Amino acid sequence: MSFTITMRQGPARLAPRLPQLAKTSFRTTAPIRSFHQSTPKSSNFFTSRTTVASTLLRSTPKNAFAQSSRTYMQQTNAPAADSGSTMRRLLTGGAIFGGTLVAINAVFNRETREDGGMPAFERAYLNSTFLHTGLGIGIIGITARQMIQSGFVYRLMVTSPWVVAIGGLALSFGTMLGTRAIDPDNYVPKYALWTAFNATQAAFVAPLIAFAPGALIARAGLYTIAMMGSISFVGATAKQEKYMYIGGPLLAGAAIVAVSGLAPLVIPATAVRTLALTENLWLYGGLAVFGGFTLYDVQKILYHSRLAERGIIKKDPVNESISLELDFLNIFIRMVQILMMQQNRRK
Repeated sequence: MSFTITMRQGPARLAPRLPQLAKTSFRTTAPIRSFHQSTPKSSNFFTSRTTVASTLLRSTPKNAFAQSSRTYMQQTNAPAADSGSTMRRLLTGGAIFGGTLVAINAVFNRETREDGGMPAFERAYLNSTFLHTGLGIGIIGITARQMIQSGFVYRLMVTSPWVVAIGGLALSFGTMLGTRAIDPDNYVPKYALWTAFNATQAAFVAPLIAFAPGALIARAGLYTIAMMGSISFVGATAKQEKYMYIGGPLLAGAAIVAVSGLAPLVIPATAVRTLALTENLWLYGGLAVFGGFTLYDVQKILYHSRLAERGIIKKDPVNESISLELDFLNIFIRMVQILMMQQNRRK
């Protein structure tokens, strides 16, 4: 009953209050207008951000793909140019040292053998020695590459250089003397120490190989093989024991080269001319000295083959190969350094 009475009296009560309600409704229209005006702003802000985000999402993969594609094309074109220049350099080096072979043979090999050529036993012993030399150099190259890839070289470089130098020299001399002392009939210990000797040599060569370009290493190897091949040909075809007398002078030259290599540790950095002289003596004097050692070692191998044929000594191509390996490494290191100096001067 009360609800019905209220509904009946409601319009009568609302009639006097119509003007107030109208004013109140006009007052509340402002926030409604502001709300409608604010929603486009918020929607525009939201839309602009989503538009920017979508634009970035659409444009970023394209730009990234374009940059990666440009970088990829540059990386593919560069090795092609490098391979062409490397091939030209290798061919040029081969031609130069082919002419050097002819020149050395013409100048130093005027007095050939008088026994009608190299006997079969000398040829077999020399070939066996060269085979062991090639195997030793291969072991050194593979071991040096593994040292670089495993990070062993970088761990050596961060340690004390004196400890590495003294320890490396001690291991090198120890394994070399041990290999030479073992009888050639004891194959297992002799080849084991010979392999250890090659590993120590790889530790000396690996830091240089790690920072030198591959094309430069290939050129240096080609030049070293060509130089040693030409000198070995001269020593093998020359008169018997013709160059055996140069052993003493070569030892004196090797001592001078070694002292010149240690000169930067003693001479101050201000003595530029003296350091330049010692550097040239180390590089080019070392090439001459170890080239002479190659000639001497080849004739010494042939001399030992004749002694072994008479039964005076045993055939030991492993011991003979150690001398040729040391000659190869000393010439190769200097070839790499000379080529790196030339490359730095061109830049």
